[in-house]
Amino acid sequence: MAEQYDLAAKDIERLKANAKRRLELRNEFLKQQSDPFRHASGEGGHVFDPAIQRFGAMRLSSFEHFKANAKNVRTGLFCVVIPLAATMYIFKTQRERDEEKYRTGQVAYKDRRFKFI
Repeated sequence: MAEQYDLAAKDIERLKANAKRRLELRNEFLKQQSDPFRHASGEGGHVFDPAIQRFGAMRLSSFEHFKANAKNVRTGLFCVVIPLAATMYIFKTQRERDEEKYRTGQVAYKDRRFKFI
């Protein structure tokens, strides 16, 4: 590895450990990939990667890992509850206003929007 003078010793050690881990994983993959008897192990001819298996299992059960927090509640409130409540209030007040006009006779039947004839 080339010398890095602008990094702290802790960062250099972390990079070296990551490079070592990558090399180990690469060698393990190549060993499994070139194994002539891998079809006999029942894996279907592919290299089993436990990290990908964990990731797939996590994606399937992500609902169990959902945690409600202030951001989630705020998003749901502003995107669903408040627009729905505002729309319901507008429809309700408009309908009550129209019904009041119809019941007091301010609007003739022929001029109503919704009539049976």
